[in-house]
Amino acid sequence: MKMPVLDKNFYPMIKALRDFEAEVAKSANPVEVTLVAERSGGYNYVYKYKALADGVNDAFNFRIAERLAKTILWVVGGYKIYVAGSKSIYEYLKKAYTMEGLRAFDVEFMSGVYEKPFEVVWLEQDEIPAQKSNSMRVGGYLKGCRIGFDAGGSDRKVSAVIDGEVVYSEEVVWNPKVTTDPTYHYNEILTAMKTAASKMPTVDAIGVSSAGVYVDNKIMVASLFVKVDKKQHGEYIKNMYINVAKEMSKELGKEIPLEVANDGDVTALAGAIDLEDNGVLGIAMGTSEAVGYINTQGGVNGWLSELAFVPVDFNEGAMVDEWSGDVGVGCKYFSQDAVIKLAEAGGHKFADGLTPAQKLKEIQALMDKDDALAAQIYEDIGTYLAHTIPFYARFYEIKHMLLLGRVMGGKGGDIILATCKKVLAEEYPEYASIDIGLPDEKNRRVGQSIAAASLPANV
Repeated sequence: MKMPVLDKNFYPMIKALRDFEAEVAKSANPVEVTLVAERSGGYNYVYKYKALADGVNDAFNFRIAERLAKTILWVVGGYKIYVAGSKSIYEYLKKAYTMEGLRAFDVEFMSGVYEKPFEVVWLEQDEIPAQKSNSMRVGGYLKGCRIGFDAGGSDRKVSAVIDGEVVYSEEVVWNPKVTTDPTYHYNEILTAMKTAASKMPTVDAIGVSSAGVYVDNKIMVASLFVKVDKKQHGEYIKNMYINVAKEMSKELGKEIPLEVANDGDVTALAGAIDLEDNGVLGIAMGTSEAVGYINTQGGVNGWLSELAFVPVDFNEGAMVDEWSGDVGVGCKYFSQDAVIKLAEAGGHKFADGLTPAQKLKEIQALMDKDDALAAQIYEDIGTYLAHTIPFYARFYEIKHMLLLGRVMGGKGGDIILATCKKVLAEEYPEYASIDIGLPDEKNRRVGQSIAAASLPANV
């Protein structure tokens, strides 16, 4: 099996699951375990799998259960996990998902997103619910005069779009992640909106693309406000986009529809519009791993798709994510951190004081000179991705995959793509038909603004 050269201990989640399934198949008295993640609106996600009977190999049994529960939680989202089929697995997960347990970060995060206390609940077999899914059409509405706003971490982009044509677009550098006063964010966003509005006869709708978690256009979690005191988050930050839209509505004397979406989903939407097809998973490799998904019906599932926190590597000694405290999660495999980790594993020494972005640029400069270590770094990331796609495909129906972000820039991005396709075809031929590509940078920028502007339904 083709594995990363610079990361000798990489143990892909898909391989761990297959190893586990093989052990279960050989064992006596396996049990069927059901995990259910419940989120707002009564929507849920039901996952069933065969597990080992108690006492056969409890350590393997518990770790697989915990990794699967973690995956489902960050793919779908939720404030409650139900467990059926194994009381010992239930007890293990119940202990892990507390503020004193292994998954305290997850508990705090999900409680904040859904504004409900997090719970792990036992289910009897006759209590297992049917899956209740939610596919909402997003975007593709182009009629009228629309504003598309993209809130990036280093620049803010806004476009004025009339009947699907961009008539004005600008990018302005801003510093939301280092600013403590939230009025700065509000005024910058409002200024962008007013600038776009001035380029059109009226405004019929406002669409916003922004990193973070959004529920009913409310900002639940967003890195743009990382330096703002949490005591100030309250209604002011939570309703910031809603309040900006209200101010614009007041100024123009009419109600302006607003739709706010995660930037990953908007990127996937832009890809779906460009490809004229659905089933699109977009992965942006930058500061972290950002993901969006447009399902095969052309809508979004209402899922979090925060794959930065989804396990990629089953190796217990894998790199620790400083934020979540977990090991082997996506943000350390599909981001600038992955480049840095692999460079250092290959013996490269960075000067003291460099930021992660500067370290990435250093490796990209070496790649421009066809440096052998730099090439190996990108090959290894492509290998990571090839082994991860079959795992993601257990939760997403993927027809197309778009790879974006700073890590995908230059020669390195071409190596990641080529290696991924090659390894996927060799190791997982059943997934080789997935269309994996890099969108054109210029088209992506324009497409992203049109996609954001197209979010609100026609009125």
